[in-house]
Amino acid sequence: MAKDITESCVLVSYLTDFPFPFQMALLSALRQIAGVTAGPLSDALKTELYTLVLGTISLPINLPGTSYYQGFQARKKLVSILEQMIAERRSSGDAHDDMLDALLRSGDDGTREKISDEQIIDLLIALIYSGYETMSTTSMMAVKYLSEHPRALEELRREHLDIRKGKSPDEAISYDDVKSMTFTRAAIFETLRLATVVNGLLRKTIKDVEMNGYVIPKGWRIYVYTREINYDPFMYPDPMTFNPWRWLEKNMESHPHFMLFGGGGRMCPGKE
Repeated sequence: MAKDITESCVLVSYLTDFPFPFQMALLSALRQIAGVTAGPLSDALKTELYTLVLGTISLPINLPGTSYYQGFQARKKLVSILEQMIAERRSSGDAHDDMLDALLRSGDDGTREKISDEQIIDLLIALIYSGYETMSTTSMMAVKYLSEHPRALEELRREHLDIRKGKSPDEAISYDDVKSMTFTRAAIFETLRLATVVNGLLRKTIKDVEMNGYVIPKGWRIYVYTREINYDPFMYPDPMTFNPWRWLEKNMESHPHFMLFGGGGRMCPGKE
């Protein structure tokens, strides 16, 4: 519990100070999702998103002045900003190569139901929130762990430089190149295991489930605390040590205890 509180305090400090990993991840997400680049609009979105994040990890006390209350207010402001963006897109008639444009055009061909503006806004907030907060925290922790383990950093650099050697100076990294970065993938998995950015999974039983002599009734909410799984020495020997090589020794992704990206039919699309 003390470790959880300490890590939450560290996260709050990073969010409050607007560190570079968070800003970089947020700008990347905003550009791909809604075509927003650095400027007054991104600054306004950033301020409200950070307030929203702080609200979601605070005690659920909905009184003026609390982080929880401010989180609700921030979401209302985000909705207002996105409503204005949608109105401007429609009035301009210009085509944009981003997710917002695709959502606005959904249903135009008659093959599927038209998505309402409320649904679009809800989806955009969810995508921006989940896309930048988890990625930026993981990036920040990866830098921390690699800086503390020079051998792992050197191995990662060697893998990237070897790929770069086979390309011309102006040739971009391809998807196949990314998929071939086995040690990089291992370093990411080990970072996620140790940092446990999302420390649990919430599920609902659709039927009675018997486990170790106990019956979990249908309709119960189940919270799987993945941090305990990630630190289990039986599954991960010497669990508190940053050791990316453990992911190269055997296909640990196929194990039932691999839950770094969720599990079942609701696996996180960010896994790939």
